[in-house]
Amino acid sequence: MVFRQIVHDDLGCASYLVGDEEAGVAAVVDPRFEISQYLELARYLGVEIQHVLETHTHADHVSGHGRLRAATGATIHVHRDGAAEYEHEPFEDGWELPLGTVRVRALHTPGHRPEHTAFALIDTSRGEEPWAVLTGDTLFVNDIARPDLAIEPEDGARALFHSLHERLLTLPDDCEVWPGHLGGSLCGGPAMDMKVSSTIGYERRHNPLLGEDDESRFVERAISDLAPQPPNFQAVVAINRGPLLTEGADVLPLTPRQLEQKRREGALIVDVRTDFQFDDAHVPGSVSNTMLRSGFGTKLAWIAERDQEMVFVGRDDADGQDAAKLAVAVGIRRLGGFLSGGLTSWRAEGRDVDRIARVDVEEL
Repeated sequence: MVFRQIVHDDLGCASYLVGDEEAGVAAVVDPRFEISQYLELARYLGVEIQHVLETHTHADHVSGHGRLRAATGATIHVHRDGAAEYEHEPFEDGWELPLGTVRVRALHTPGHRPEHTAFALIDTSRGEEPWAVLTGDTLFVNDIARPDLAIEPEDGARALFHSLHERLLTLPDDCEVWPGHLGGSLCGGPAMDMKVSSTIGYERRHNPLLGEDDESRFVERAISDLAPQPPNFQAVVAINRGPLLTEGADVLPLTPRQLEQKRREGALIVDVRTDFQFDDAHVPGSVSNTMLRSGFGTKLAWIAERDQEMVFVGRDDADGQDAAKLAVAVGIRRLGGFLSGGLTSWRAEGRDVDRIARVDVEEL
């Protein structure tokens, strides 16, 4: 069988290519917006992407299901409770998708969202029991999903308790757990591990919240330490539920003069270089959000007003183009361009820069 995990390192999102190389068929589960890696893998492995499966309507990143459908003609599948507004085939609990000798079985696991579904993977050439489960945003390595992005937190936590104990924890201990997120994602808690996978048995023994058998205490613990809700999560949900999105956001190179005009018109200037480079010199009025560490896209959602135009300053043009892709991945599309040539072009024209003096803790 074919099984590959594809991680979006900036967002901590995991997606999957699952299929059968002998039958030449595959499905992508929870695709990110940039789909080139799925197409390249499919060509390399000799399979055709015929299906796209969504565990739920994502709130933290824009799905690539529309792009994959346009590129391959694949059928999109999502649980009926997702109320998707695009062309798709809805499914319910227990639905199965055959991919050659591989079967993908839907396990309805509400909690994070009402439509949330995990997918058990069965390789019938080797056995009839699930060897792995794609848990999406229900069970993570060392943590569970947050329950407050679709319904009232207590209601979500109660649904999550039943999904974990009545669905996922009934799977064999040696069943592998492949989650929808790694550490750093806003869809889980602070205990979420960077490890890419686990097993049902290991999580049963060592995941702190799975050891809580009392529903009321579980709910209390699950909602006691929730991080603030992402400011743009409702907009991202609307994008992912609505008409299929295939187009990215074109960004154009800007001269220093054009950047200055954008700044006067109220655009947010985001410097994506390292914080050390920003401290040494930066465009006056710009803010620092390095794209060279994970979480860039998530932080953009916090610092940007929804209707405010955004312009990037990097080390070079490639930085500006990459930053734009990461912005589009979290639903930020009002992009005014990037400074051509990076900050070097700004300084070459003798324009003013601001600096920040660094102070060690001992000096305070």
